[in-house]
Amino acid sequence: MTSYGLIGFPIVQSSSVDYFTAKFQAEGLQDFHYHLFPLQEVSGLPALIADNTSLCGLNVTIPHKVTVIPMLDKLDTTAAAVGAVNTIAIVRNYGNVSLEGYNTDVIGFEQSLLPLLRPGHKRALVLGTGGASKAVAYVLRNNNIPITFVSRNPKSQDQLRYEDISGKVLAAHSLIINTTPLGKYPHISTFPPLTYELLTSGHLLYDLNYIPELTRFMQLGSAKGATVMGGLRMLQLQADAAWEIWKKHMLPFRK
Repeated sequence: MTSYGLIGFPIVQSSSVDYFTAKFQAEGLQDFHYHLFPLQEVSGLPALIADNTSLCGLNVTIPHKVTVIPMLDKLDTTAAAVGAVNTIAIVRNYGNVSLEGYNTDVIGFEQSLLPLLRPGHKRALVLGTGGASKAVAYVLRNNNIPITFVSRNPKSQDQLRYEDISGKVLAAHSLIINTTPLGKYPHISTFPPLTYELLTSGHLLYDLNYIPELTRFMQLGSAKGATVMGGLRMLQLQADAAWEIWKKHMLPFRK
């Protein structure tokens, strides 16, 4: 048996199991499986890998995308530049285990965002400053889109609090990206505290959350005519990229 999985906490619901199960079936991989591993502390990763000897790769979600980095043996150049990891290849070679970190969120976010951008989308508000925001910031900077971060607890003078987001700020930032878990299942009634009535049809709201497909953040933006996008397409694209990484290490597979 060969297995892969997702670590994070809490993992209440994820589409990854269904997505990878379908992918394994499509590729004729009969004894491949994908599991959810609710890992409260990232320090539990070595034990998880030791206890699951068929485990060959992991996806990483909140809150471990940054804290997992010191536990890795190798870091891909993109992941190092981003400062966050969402994919781990577990390379097993005659009893030796090496952990390699990658960031495929960059691929997923960029490929899903760029088709939506219009000439007016010149500046971005990024809601949240956690691990998920790092891939977003990397993509935006690479595409020459200036960023203003928003946080409940700003860590620097160039970050805004939610209460600082005035009509002038919203008018100057037509691209708004939610990287926080606000609105994510099961807390579907929550949403980032913005003045949504000031949004216009010129705004693009992108929510990294994908369950539900239409979050409250997106609903409130759509009601004002804004273009909205959820995180499902990003999830699919980053999962495909993760699978390509894992396949490179699939053979030879030696315990």
